[in-house]
Amino acid sequence: MAKKKTTKKAEKRFLKEVKEELKKVKWPSKEDMTKYTIATLAFLVIFGLYFYGLDLMFSWIKGITG
Repeated sequence: MAKKKTTKKAEKRFLKEVKEELKKVKWPSKEDMTKYTIATLAFLVIFGLYFYGLDLMFSWIKGITG
């Protein structure tokens, strides 16, 4: 039983420390999150088109060489 109490105490302490650490986090503003989201989507589109182009090029080369 002693081990179970220690585990419960440790869990309680851990959760308390997590809560304290989350209070220290500087969360991004709504405007920042919008900017980050747009930038991420733009990079996804750009890299998607880049790799799509590479795939087409290699498919074309493979078609030529047989």
